[in-house]
Amino acid sequence: MTVNRDLEIVDVTIDFIERDAPRVPVNDQRGALGGRVRQGVLRVRTAAGIEGHCFVGVQGGSADDEIKLIVEQIKPRIVGRLASEREAVWAQRSELDTSPALAHSAMSPVDVALWDIAGKAAGLPIHALLGTMRDEIPVYATYPPRSADATAYRREALELRDGGYAAYKIHPGQLSTDGVVTMVAQVRDAVGDSMELMLDPNAGYDLNQALTIGAALDAQRFSWFEDPLPWQDLDSIEQLTKALHTPVAIADAPPFLLEQAVATVRRDAAKLIRGTARKMGITGLRHLCVMLDAFGINCEIGMGGNQLLNAANLHVMLSISNCDYYEYWMPLGMHEWGVTEALTPDSRGAMAAPNAPGLGLELDEDWISTHRVAALS
Repeated sequence: MTVNRDLEIVDVTIDFIERDAPRVPVNDQRGALGGRVRQGVLRVRTAAGIEGHCFVGVQGGSADDEIKLIVEQIKPRIVGRLASEREAVWAQRSELDTSPALAHSAMSPVDVALWDIAGKAAGLPIHALLGTMRDEIPVYATYPPRSADATAYRREALELRDGGYAAYKIHPGQLSTDGVVTMVAQVRDAVGDSMELMLDPNAGYDLNQALTIGAALDAQRFSWFEDPLPWQDLDSIEQLTKALHTPVAIADAPPFLLEQAVATVRRDAAKLIRGTARKMGITGLRHLCVMLDAFGINCEIGMGGNQLLNAANLHVMLSISNCDYYEYWMPLGMHEWGVTEALTPDSRGAMAAPNAPGLGLELDEDWISTHRVAALS
């Protein structure tokens, strides 16, 4: 068989950038998000000069560890390989000398860059390579927990509804159990049936709290209850799932990967599974979605954390039927950087994938040049 060496990977570089992410006070153990962060622009180049891109680093967090792992361990493994060997490259994540969570978060942008190359080489958007199922998906809007005042979430819901969003995921932070019960009733009363509602306490409850709040979500017709408990506590998650009508969704935690999702599904412990290209790339996320679809389970895909990982998520969403929403995370400045035109929902609150080849987003090279502090190779 003749091999086309035009797709041979000849170089991997990262523009190391520093930027000021918006500083956002939050009502949880973090205290605040954002500030000065260090992130990266990954470039994987082929012999034919096709360059695949992804950003390294999500929201307001620095990506020093992921960048170091890409430069020191992943680059030597992929230079000289064909960019089309995505499955073989993705399989190498288990060989990296680090934790599984960090290995996935470093390998994921590399995988996305390889898919970007594939789309550019074919002259097609990635969703077309995956097999387009639909041309748009509804969004739900969400903020970090910005307030300890239950009534603030009512105002937030109305602002989002008036902004054209038909779904809202609430992060209640450290609101008390009674405060959350009161708050979800106020939000439902304010928006009526005009919005789908979800709650995500970031694994902040024990089982008794989760049962009490879950009953309130049942009463207020919430669409799902996300990460109410630590993902490792499958016994409690299973008990909660059996007690509630509202589907329990597990889990956004970095260590919750394909193997953990399989264990959860085998127990029938949760009715929805979370996934994202941020920790699974396109290749791993597609594996997860297809596996779940065989069991009739939705994979509700969470934010990518930057514009190119968000785009990767979107391309996967458009190639599957078992995901209902695109997560539109705000404030936008936390993850909108480095591209000439950000992903934006239309006036109906739907997100369509760019139809240019590959990821379909153009790098803002002027912005990148202004924020570059080093070029790593």
